Amino acid sequence: MEERINLIKKIHESKYKITYVSSGGGTNAISSFLKVPGASNTILESYIPYSKKSMDIFLNKKPDHYCSLNTCLSMSANAYKKCTQIEQKSNTKYLIGVAVTASLATTYNKIGDHKFYIAIQTDSYTKSVSCILKKALRSREEEEELITEYVLCLIAESCGIDKDLPIHEENIEINKTTAKKSWKKLLNNKINFVSSDKSTPELIFPGSFNPLHDGHLKMRELAEKKTGMRATFEICAKNADKPPLTFHEIKRTLDQFSENDSWVMTSAGRFSEKAEMFPNSVFIIGADTLVRVFDEKFYLNKRDMINHIERFNDHNVHFLVFGRKVDNRFVSLRDIAIPENIRQRCTGFDEASFRDDISSTKLRLED
Repeated sequence: MEERINLIKKIHESKYKITYVSSGGGTNAISSFLKVPGASNTILESYIPYSKKSMDIFLNKKPDHYCSLNTCLSMSANAYKKCTQIEQKSNTKYLIGVAVTASLATTYNKIGDHKFYIAIQTDSYTKSVSCILKKALRSREEEEELITEYVLCLIAESCGIDKDLPIHEENIEINKTTAKKSWKKLLNNKINFVSSDKSTPELIFPGSFNPLHDGHLKMRELAEKKTGMRATFEICAKNADKPPLTFHEIKRTLDQFSENDSWVMTSAGRFSEKAEMFPNSVFIIGADTLVRVFDEKFYLNKRDMINHIERFNDHNVHFLVFGRKVDNRFVSLRDIAIPENIRQRCTGFDEASFRDDISSTKLRLED
């Protein structure tokens, strides 16, 4: 215990600032930090979004799985984002987002695995630890203790303090992705986009591509034939109202593309921002996405929506709209109420020319 207290003291004495978020487990770790004097120098905020609804609100999205590596990564990205919002004058290299999500022993026998995920997000790397625990090997308190040891070790490492990871019989998976300079510049608002090509994109296909699938490739093929232009995949790494992508997620996404593929990574979350960034371009878009573009709930009010949409005219932007399955119904361009001022900028592919009901979300849930 004395060794732990001394380690936490060293962390408190460092220049590093932390936002900590945990769900399903990991509360003992933040408690350990707060018990040692000097915590106000280190801990900026802590969150415990324990219910599913609370997690949805924290991430501003409904995750595929609440206890998973992907969810933990989003939690750590949001924690780091909150650090930058609180410590706007601090050097970003001293800010750390820490996240834990776990499914641990409880009062009844769980059908699923006992497991935990920990993610650390800094301005230069993303590091994660994943572990499936053996059931009936530890009590709930002992499982929490193991998580606390991991959290302390990972935070100490981020602060430049040596501390060995705990030793136990289960296997762990550790992943660390170091940011490229261009990624850091993008997320720190030093540049607007990073591209695989020197040429400016003209036919742009926005999406998360998590994962990239045959439906995306077919849409690209049809759009290229229609326009005679080369398509560029566009990934938004920094959305205004959702957690930014971690470096692990950026690498995982970009690694899907071949050397012959063209891609651009931006900080433009809205299509009005993309239009301003890439004027005189054509966007490949699903009908379900186009519906959201015209949904007033994503804007301050109707006037704000109209102002954003008018930018498509200002920057001479057009849309190729592919039909998509929405709530068990196939929706194409003809089914969407499009504002009159941009109607002529939308060209549709109907069900006869393209239909592919596969989705990245469905593929992730099946994985």
